[in-house]
Amino acid sequence: MKGTMKAQVFYEAEKMKMEEIPIPEVTDIDVLVKVKNCGICGSDISYYYGLSPVGTASGKGPIVLGHEFTGEVVEVGKVPEMLGLFAPGDRVVVNPVQNCNACIPCAKGETHLCENSNVPGVSTDGAFAEYCVSRYTGLFKLPEAVSYAAGAFTEPLACAFNGLRKLNIQPGDFVAVFGPGSMGMMMTQLAKRMGAGRIVLIGAKNDDWRLEQGKKVGADFIFNISEKNSRYYTDNLEKSIRDVNAGRLADRAIVPTSSNAAFEQAVSISGNCGIIVHYGLPNEDDVFKIPALSFHTMDKEIRSAWLAPLSWAQTIRSIENELVKFDSLVTGTYPLEKTEEAIRLLRTDPGQQIKIQIEVSK
Repeated sequence: MKGTMKAQVFYEAEKMKMEEIPIPEVTDIDVLVKVKNCGICGSDISYYYGLSPVGTASGKGPIVLGHEFTGEVVEVGKVPEMLGLFAPGDRVVVNPVQNCNACIPCAKGETHLCENSNVPGVSTDGAFAEYCVSRYTGLFKLPEAVSYAAGAFTEPLACAFNGLRKLNIQPGDFVAVFGPGSMGMMMTQLAKRMGAGRIVLIGAKNDDWRLEQGKKVGADFIFNISEKNSRYYTDNLEKSIRDVNAGRLADRAIVPTSSNAAFEQAVSISGNCGIIVHYGLPNEDDVFKIPALSFHTMDKEIRSAWLAPLSWAQTIRSIENELVKFDSLVTGTYPLEKTEEAIRLLRTDPGQQIKIQIEVSK
């Protein structure tokens, strides 16, 4: 498909421009997607502010960001066409972590650590644009009952599911979730579906409104650990958890925030044989420090969760069966022209925001 398209091109920290660039070419293994909805991920914010390098060789732009997206197929490469997999008009959602299926990590099911991965929006141009090209192996047809807006939650929900799977929730477990952002909201809902008994959602500065939204979607208890004037404030989270959990600490804790202090606190409020999942992407120089003796004698276990290997099938079915509600999580929908404004808003005024999507086309 020849021509040009509108795209938000990211160059370097806090420098993104709306430009007219060529529509990407489709190779034999690609599919061209007309972008519908694209969510703004925390990693997009990190890239925009220069807190994390993008996946290019230089770690910088120019590159089109955006990797949480849905769209409509407009052109199909020779291979997926020959296999009859996709056709123009198909509604699709794109897994941006596109593995090669030809390396040892892929053969072991560690597809998120593929040695030849292609990641639209991170290592190649993504979906803050009218069109995005994707390898056919990264495409899934979107169920008819799922809207483009809801479908754009597939990638982050798949990551949330992978984190919760590593948390190994047992029926009735008391689960602590640190961070009432969109990930924390999805984890709260999905953890209940996976067997959690009670869930405590924990926030910090300017989080009261988001904590209250968390209670609406399933959190049983909410605490603010940093603002003394908050009605949910506690200066002793360990005691507060014991107070609502029959004297016991949490069975499981997951930290969908980049806060190093939150992770250390998650370890401290976890009980005997507790499992703690380090989930939020840390800053480059972060080092966590935990009390070694109690960690050892209480037989705790720390795991990390990175991306969403082998999680997409369950995630798509979870969305199709409405195991997680998304309507209340979308606090803003912006046109492509205002992508930069939306990214800045999430950074400068996150207290009233959960998830912002860019609606590129209807």
